[in-house]
Amino acid sequence: MKKKKYLFPIFTFLLSFACALFVSIKIFPNNPFTGNKPSTALENKIQEGDLIFQTSESKQCEAVRIATNSKFSHCGLIFSQNGKWMVLEAVQPVKVTPLEQWITHGRDSKYVVKRLKDNSVLTPAIIEKMKTYGKSLIGKEYDAYFEWTDTRIYCSELIWKVYKNAPGIELSQLKKLKDFNLSDARIQPILKERYGNEIPLDEKVVAPSDLSDSDLLKTVIDTY
Repeated sequence: MKKKKYLFPIFTFLLSFACALFVSIKIFPNNPFTGNKPSTALENKIQEGDLIFQTSESKQCEAVRIATNSKFSHCGLIFSQNGKWMVLEAVQPVKVTPLEQWITHGRDSKYVVKRLKDNSVLTPAIIEKMKTYGKSLIGKEYDAYFEWTDTRIYCSELIWKVYKNAPGIELSQLKKLKDFNLSDARIQPILKERYGNEIPLDEKVVAPSDLSDSDLLKTVIDTY
């Protein structure tokens, strides 16, 4: 009789604990106590060397979006670093940012991932070469003047040059600053502040929209 007396509360406790654990897993799938963090659809689909685009909220990026008539104003390159997905990006300064964190910097956390149609050229050796070249740019100042030099660098320039210097691929044709929509009233004050009366209209430029529209790329993920 005593054994039955003690077994019942023990059984009740174990049953309650199991139910609570089940509920916590259902409601809080990332509960650290479960020991499992489910892989996301994003992690299952991306590959090293993928390009990722977003609409940034900064004043600088908004000007880029308007001038290029595109929803995209910022972009980066996806790589794996120590088992984690990171984005190589040209902000202030050039750096690598955890992928999940990078996504939250965009408007409504929306993004588009693109990849080479012929991705076979990105062999492990080429990926390492891309990483090496990308690392050589880390710490460089962001180029708010969009000059085609390596002294300072901006986001789409970074991607274009990584692909050009490693696999030897030109993702898009370079344009000139004068090819963009510079007459918009929202852009004029920025141009005046940055260049004064000497706007370098013939400066070589590549915009996020030029990369996203590249015939060499295909869309892998689109959350817009």
